[in-house]
Parts: sequence; C-alpha cells; structure tokens
Amino acid sequence: MPATTDRLHVGLMLTLSFSTGIVDAVGYLGLDRVFTANMTGNVVILAMGLTGANGLPVVGPVVALAGFVLGAMIAGRVLRGVPTGWGTRDTGLLATVAVLLVVAFVPTLLAGASPYPAGIALPVTALLGSAMGMQAGTARHIAVTDVTTVVITSTLAALAFDSWLGRRTGQAWGRRLGAVSLIALGALVGAALLLVQFWLGLGLAAAILVVVAVLGLVGQRRVRTAATAGQ
Repeated sequence: MPATTDRLHVGLMLTLSFSTGIVDAVGYLGLDRVFTANMTGNVVILAMGLTGANGLPVVGPVVALAGFVLGAMIAGRVLRGVPTGWGTRDTGLLATVAVLLVVAFVPTLLAGASPYPAGIALPVTALLGSAMGMQAGTARHIAVTDVTTVVITSTLAALAFDSWLGRRTGQAWGRRLGAVSLIALGALVGAALLLVQFWLGLGLAAAILVVVAVLGLVGQRRVRTAATAGQ
C-alpha cells in the first residue's frame, strides 16, 4: 500500500475517533447515562445499576450492548472472506453507519427536548449501539494499527507502556495520542451541541461518516489505478 494511502487511512480512522466521542457524549448525556460506543463503561454502568446504585440504568446499557454486538456481527458477516484493508464493502458499511445515525435522531426531532420516554430512548440507543458496533467491526477490518475508533483504554496503556518512562521503544505515539485526544475532543463537542439540540451531534457525526466513506473510496480507487498502471 502506498505511504500516502496509509496516511489517508490513519487520518480517516482518527476522524472516526472524533465522531465516536460525539456519539458517546450524546448517548450518555441525552439517553439516561448510556454509552453507545464505549462498551467497557457500559458494562460497568450495567453492573452498578444492577445493585440499584444512584439510580443507574439497567435496560439502556443492555440494549446498547446488544445493539453493539449485533452491529459488529453484521460487519463481520459482510466482510467475511474479504482481504484485510479498505475495500468497497468497508465504504458501504461506513455509509450505513451514517444512515443509522440519521435514522436515530429522527424520533428525537418528533419528541422535542429530552428527557425522552423509554419508547423513544431505547430504540435510539439500539440504533446508536448498532452503528458503533458496525463502525468498530469495519475499523477492525481496515486494520489501522492503534486506531480502533472506539477503544481508548488499550491505546492509552500502549502509549504509556512504550513511552520513555516505560519500555522506551519506538512507537506510533502520534496516532495513539491523536486517537485518545480526538475521542475526548469529540465528547466535548458532542456535549456542547447537546446544549443546543440533541440531533445536532448525531447530524455532525453522520456528516463526518459520509466524508470518511467518500474519501476512503477515493483512496481505494487510487490504489487500484496505481496497481493497474504498474502492471
């Protein structure tokens, strides 16, 4: 793969990390403290909620977890047998994620301001969880090292472990730090947009997904053109 294409894929995956932060902030603050991308946090919230601690939700995290797993399974099924790396099906899956984000905020437009009743909040949670699971599965297939778009803990651990205070080995610190920082920045932006309207954050995340899908497709076609010219 040409170096320019590799850099493009790194940049696109980092951009998806930013949109993930937006979606998680919108979900947590707008849908009764439910993460739709950060499943580690969701499992912890669910476990604490089962004890009745601080009125933490139980049904919402379960719905998000189920949606996330379903979305990742769909991505795995669509990409079964496809060589690792960015391909047409990856582009299609990311475009589908964008559609799911748009569909998710439609009920909230009809319902008005939050808090939303369970009849609206739970379907939206399921859609967002499925979208983030599908995105995570697609990112896994594209396989940009250290940029999963949804996981921050392992990335942060690797950043510290390979630092000059740790093993002092060479590492892709730029992308690791970028992944952590962009998820945080996305959460900041998502929380700010939520103060205006619930749908704004999801709308921005969906727009980002469309741009990433298009640029990824363009990069893929350039690789194919270069390969054909080299034959």
